[in-house]
Formats: sequence, C-alpha cells, structure tokens
Amino acid sequence: MSIKIICQNKKVYYEYFIEETFEAGIVLQGTEVKSLREGRASLGDAFAIIRNDEAYLLNLHISPYTRGDIFTQPDPTRRRKLLMHKKEIEKLVAKVKEKGFTLVVTKLYFKRGRAKVELALGKGKKHYDKRETIKKRTVVRELSREFKGTKIKA
Repeated sequence: MSIKIICQNKKVYYEYFIEETFEAGIVLQGTEVKSLREGRASLGDAFAIIRNDEAYLLNLHISPYTRGDIFTQPDPTRRRKLLMHKKEIEKLVAKVKEKGFTLVVTKLYFKRGRAKVELALGKGKKHYDKRETIKKRTVVRELSREFKGTKIKA
C-alpha cells in the first residue's frame, strides 16, 4: 500500500492533545486532483465540521492548477465534503458534543491513488501544557546529541 504525503500540519501536535485519528476521503472538483499531485496544498488552519450527519472540511487551500482553464477553476478555499462511514460520523458527533473536542486535520495524502485526509480529535492545550511540550522536546534533543555515536541499551 503506497502512501504519498502531500502536506502535513505538525503544529497540531503542539496546539492539541490528540486522542484519536480517522481517515476520510475528499470530494474534489475539476483539476484539484492534478493540483494536489503537484503538491500545491496548504493545511494552515484546516478543520472539519459536521452538519446534517455529513462531515465537511474547511480552510483547506488547494491552489488552482496552473495549466488548467482559469474560468472553470473551483474556489481554492471552498468547503469540501468528506467521505466517511455513518458510524464514524456518529462517533465523532458524540465526542465533539460531549467532551469539547475539535476535529483538526493532520495530513493530506494519496493512498492507492485516492486523495485522503487524516482527521484527529484534539483537545486544546493550555499555555503551561505547551511549555511542558517544549521542555520535553529540548531534553530529548539534548540527550540524542549527547549519546550520538554510542549504543544505548534499554
């Protein structure tokens, strides 16, 4: 199974506690797939919402295809429908309503030739949680520098 990552949002792991991830397909129009194959997408502040038992992706920017017809290009930041099973959507609705989670996008990729998006149930971190994350990252970095070239036994 070949996976080609188009773009990732690494900032999500700094901003949110990630509880669970889901995979969903995306409904695309016109030359959006060609543009994605060129890697011309930006997750930025992308997130998902659920309306009328359907999941939608907002703020995903897919740049217009350069060699396509400029008059038939869809809006780069339009709302895109996500393809998920009904049981998954019901589970997401329950979590988002009950515990105050947010649906954020972590990855956009091709899997078996189809565009997929990885959604994560995230709970926002407080300021002190973010500082803790930075401390852990620096400790790991310093340890890896210190033990570089030596074998560490567990």
